[in-house]
Amino acid sequence: MDDPETRFTRLYDENHRRVLAYALTHAEPHTAEDIAGETFLIAWRRLDDIRDPALPWLLGVARNLLHKQRDRGRRGRALADRIKALAGPSDLAAWDAAEHVVARETALEAIAALPERDLELLTLVNWHGLDPRQAAKVVGCSVPAFAVRLHRARRRLARALDGTGAAPDRPVPTPVAEEAAR
Repeated sequence: MDDPETRFTRLYDENHRRVLAYALTHAEPHTAEDIAGETFLIAWRRLDDIRDPALPWLLGVARNLLHKQRDRGRRGRALADRIKALAGPSDLAAWDAAEHVVARETALEAIAALPERDLELLTLVNWHGLDPRQAAKVVGCSVPAFAVRLHRARRRLARALDGTGAAPDRPVPTPVAEEAAR
């Protein structure tokens, strides 16, 4: 076995970009860099606990750090809300025409409509390329439970892309329906 410094250097070289990419999907760039750095600090301290493949373990650490960061404050959401409030119709017209392609807009709306837990499952498998066993380790559940959650997330995404949005047996309440119920 390699000495600890060599092993850690190889671990960092092979996985840093993936851990940073994972963190960037959940946080602002400066926060994501901090999360990635702290993930590898923890990896150095617990080097003997890391088994191959190391990526699921590292992403699990990054995920826990992101949850802690999210618990300390929701600065990212507040910033996004401020930017959204400042963007007006003239801003939308000034942006690249590709931003207005109907298929892209539909896809973005479908993705935005998904719960955060669905997005995480889908990105672990599709974006980060983890197999269900590795992704289940990151999320902290069994492989069968992960498979069921992933299947449901994919089904919700397909419904959102089709424009139905909700399962037929559970209609989405509309403000008009809520007013009528009162």
